[in-house]
Amino acid sequence: MKKTLAIVAGLILLFTIYTGWKFFGPATYFRSGVKYLYIPSSNPTKEEVLRRLQEDSMIRSPFFFEWMASRMSYWKKIKPGKYKIESGNSAFNIVRLLRNGNQTPVNLVITKLRTREDLASLAGRKLECDSLQMIRFLTSNDSLRKYQLDTNTVMTAVFPNTYTYFWNTTPENVFSKFLKQYNQFWTPERTSMASDKGLTPQTAYILASIVEEETNKQTDKGNIASVYLNRMEKGMKLGADPTVKFALKDFGLRRIYYKHLAVESPYNTYKIYGLPPGPICTPTTATLDAVLHAPKTDYLYFVARSDFSGYHVFASTYQDHLKFAKQYQDSLNRYLQRRQPAKDNLDK
Repeated sequence: MKKTLAIVAGLILLFTIYTGWKFFGPATYFRSGVKYLYIPSSNPTKEEVLRRLQEDSMIRSPFFFEWMASRMSYWKKIKPGKYKIESGNSAFNIVRLLRNGNQTPVNLVITKLRTREDLASLAGRKLECDSLQMIRFLTSNDSLRKYQLDTNTVMTAVFPNTYTYFWNTTPENVFSKFLKQYNQFWTPERTSMASDKGLTPQTAYILASIVEEETNKQTDKGNIASVYLNRMEKGMKLGADPTVKFALKDFGLRRIYYKHLAVESPYNTYKIYGLPPGPICTPTTATLDAVLHAPKTDYLYFVARSDFSGYHVFASTYQDHLKFAKQYQDSLNRYLQRRQPAKDNLDK
């Protein structure tokens, strides 16, 4: 009898150890690293969660996971989101993670974007809302009216930065965080500086976007901004090459020819007077500050330096501009001539 009781007790102990190991020991199927479980916002179900866990080979035993989730009342309220499942996690820890809604944050890194479609595509790759949902928000004046923006100026609220969200956030929540950065930048002092130059926060951003595309030399940005401010003050067309690229939606153009200048577009500043209706890229805050601090000059023209340093030469008269432009063109021709024999030798 004692022997039988010992055997039974031993079996119970083994079962307890086995069950405990199943619930509190490593429950992941994969041996190293992490995997991510995405639970959709639209009517998430128990079957959907189990299917995703199994399809992505995240858990070793769906039966024990389901039982543990039931005991912990997880199935009563499934919380959508993106969850990081680490190798070696126990079923208990995974269920607790999901039940508490401890999502893994998603970083939306904004660098240089040129169009609303670029932003929608980026958001669609990183967040649950797809690019179509995002572009619908960005192209709806009804959505944007409360921000005092429209479908042209909407991108003036988007500053290069890293924004952190939960995966299942909405387009409106995405944009609301952009607005916080916008409001932090546009202090009363900066708004006043823009006004002193005849600009609003939106038009200052649009001008900065053109300057951003003109050069990556920070020391030149203020003078380039002054050129465009002077042209606007004199009623001249801006004649900015980057706006033609934007109008054509051909950002790979290395040279602008006369045929390109004929494009009919409110963004073609060879055709229209003043600034285009919206920005042509997302400028850095350094470029925006360069616009706000643009020096008072009489410059009306600029051209790349003939030493190919990336810097520019500025001129107040068209005659001087033509002289500097010829210097650059002559240097470019000489450079191309030197390269041509080398190319011919390679072709032999």
